[in-house]
Amino acid sequence: MSVDTRSRARGEDEPPGRIQDPDGTKLNIIEVATREFAEYGLSGARIDEIAAKTKSSKRMIYYYFGGKDGLYLKVLENAYSRVRAIEATLDLDDIEPIDALRKLVEFTFDHHNSNKDFIRLVMIENIHNAEYLARSRVIQDLNVTAIDTIARLYERGVRQGVFRKGIDPIDLHWQISALCFFNVSNRATFSKIFGRDMGSKKVLSRLREDAVQMVARFVRKSE
Repeated sequence: MSVDTRSRARGEDEPPGRIQDPDGTKLNIIEVATREFAEYGLSGARIDEIAAKTKSSKRMIYYYFGGKDGLYLKVLENAYSRVRAIEATLDLDDIEPIDALRKLVEFTFDHHNSNKDFIRLVMIENIHNAEYLARSRVIQDLNVTAIDTIARLYERGVRQGVFRKGIDPIDLHWQISALCFFNVSNRATFSKIFGRDMGSKKVLSRLREDAVQMVARFVRKSE
């Protein structure tokens, strides 16, 4: 019996119950890796630990993703794909501009608040100066779609006379992201510094509405 045959017989290369489900195995690895990278960063996450928590193997992870860097990039792509996929279901084109803007801000706020791992991954990628994100055609294409959505919404509002002219859609996306992202990324420090639970339901409800109102006032046409 060859070494490879003995390894497969012992189950070292392929986890029991997943041999016939490569897509499920890859998804499971990505989900576990998302938590590991979000918790420990790119340098702190360990393939051994990810393999153990997925009942997979290092060899399988390297086979599917080409190594730690490849897995990290796939985790980033998956995170961005998920938020854009949900965003695409909002049907903003069928709603009056100001209501569509409210819905977009509320969605972004709620998504970020419910997906802290996404926020941490973005923070980690910023530490790396977006080096890995820049390698991904997938993420770049996804974000072009996001800007197109905002551009259509904004242009409808301008045509209808409810939004003021001269706002860059990327700037608008930046402002929405800033208000919703900071709410999660700096919650711990703000809570400690000012002695207030910035994650309580009451505070989050107020901050959510504040984000909507600030963005709306930024884009509304003066009467």
